[in-house]
Amino acid sequence: VELVSAFYGCLYVGCVPVTIRPPHPQNVASTLPTVRMIVEVSKSVAILTNSSVIKLLKSKEASAIVDSKTWTNLLDTDDLPKKKLAAVYRAPTPEMICYLDFSVSTTGMLAGIKMSHASATALCQAQKLQCELYPSRDVALCLDPYSGLGFVLWCLSSIFSGHHSILVSPAEVEINPAVWLTAVSQYKVRDTFCSYGVMELCTRGLGLSTASLKAKGVNLSCVRACCVIAEERPRILLTTSFTKLFASLSLSPRAVSTSFGCRVNVGICLQGASCPETTTVYVDMRALRNDRVTLVEKGSPHSLCVLESGKLLPGVKVAIANPETKGQCADSHLGEIWVSSPHNANGYFTIYGDESLHHEHFDSQLATGDIHTSYARTGFLGFIRRTELTQSDGERHDAIFVVGALDETIMLRGMRYHPIDIEMTVQRSHRKICECAVFTWTNLLVVVVELDGHENEALDLVPLVTNVVLEEHYLIVGVVVVVDPGVIPINSRGEKQRMHLRDGFLADQLDPIYVAYNM
Repeated sequence: VELVSAFYGCLYVGCVPVTIRPPHPQNVASTLPTVRMIVEVSKSVAILTNSSVIKLLKSKEASAIVDSKTWTNLLDTDDLPKKKLAAVYRAPTPEMICYLDFSVSTTGMLAGIKMSHASATALCQAQKLQCELYPSRDVALCLDPYSGLGFVLWCLSSIFSGHHSILVSPAEVEINPAVWLTAVSQYKVRDTFCSYGVMELCTRGLGLSTASLKAKGVNLSCVRACCVIAEERPRILLTTSFTKLFASLSLSPRAVSTSFGCRVNVGICLQGASCPETTTVYVDMRALRNDRVTLVEKGSPHSLCVLESGKLLPGVKVAIANPETKGQCADSHLGEIWVSSPHNANGYFTIYGDESLHHEHFDSQLATGDIHTSYARTGFLGFIRRTELTQSDGERHDAIFVVGALDETIMLRGMRYHPIDIEMTVQRSHRKICECAVFTWTNLLVVVVELDGHENEALDLVPLVTNVVLEEHYLIVGVVVVVDPGVIPINSRGEKQRMHLRDGFLADQLDPIYVAYNM
């Protein structure tokens, strides 16, 4: 609530708000530099925060990382003046910047986007139509409120649509995994939004507690839409586990769905309660490595299950383009998802104003196909498939399938591999592997596995990991690193920070149980 009031306080006086996740008290060393970088890059003139965060910024531990005297004006929201505001600022044109949205990608790149009043309003309008957010609705939110669609839902949506938002911080779910679902049941919430991180906390933390929750009267039959807000390929295993686990609390399997957004457009796809059911397809993984999409039957050798990323929001137009030639892709080709929409971001916020980068991402034209429409490039690979389902207007429904981020793909032997596919193969190979991440070092494939067991089992994992990757992906693993649980860094959205892990590996900071060089 403090975040929401601070955001609107900035708009009231005519300032451009930049929402930043505060540094974590238990992890100041890794979280404070990001805060500092965003403050500097955004050219912020003041930091609006509460007394506990100000105290943390001035602490001895924080001062060792960032000199406390170098922070810009620190304004304490716990000590506000009693003076009334003479007049409320109104933006003279809708094209003016409403807020800046900064986020660190999984490859470690900090990107800030500009959102105008017009774009923010168009996004809220599209969400209201898609999810039927009427003033009489209760909507439960349990996701990160600092960037992307999570921020829009937390701060903007309910003000625009007039519905009642129940805000549950993911930090509270870490302490009590049942708090979100209990609130959903108590208020008989129809629509709820969460992140993969929250879904994982509930699945792991409540695996043995569903009977006691049922005894306490927790019932999820009221939920018609439980949507995961994400910027990645839908995690089918996690959503399926979540659905199966809470089916005993009357959660409908049809209710759980995913969404898709990215830096250039934070809300591309979102599943509403009255949208057609999400579609699942099976594609040939070998064809996918060569940027081709070949549909196969369920259970076929080398088949990969891909789930549709929700329905396109009203006003959103999508094209699949070849990232190199910019030509429109045929149905059988994997390409970059390009998006045209009234709520596209208005560009990157860059200090030096690199116009070429801005133009390339936010104002691209297809070389073939629809050459007159201006598109923004998402940087994600995917494909479109027409389904047998019909939309509310009677038209057949086109499903969007997101395969992965272009800058995360690994090019080996002239083929494109998606890290998540190799990681899932490795995780399935042994029950003691609780997490896995892959990256390249020079021309070698490095596989880092977390061992949830005795250290003497570490040696057994090396041939197992090497064989399974060779059999399923035809790749030779260069290095296998066995580490303790919790070593692989995961961000607040539940995404693996593979580049941070790579940096830690190169700097010899992982403190591994065992390292095997298959050379």
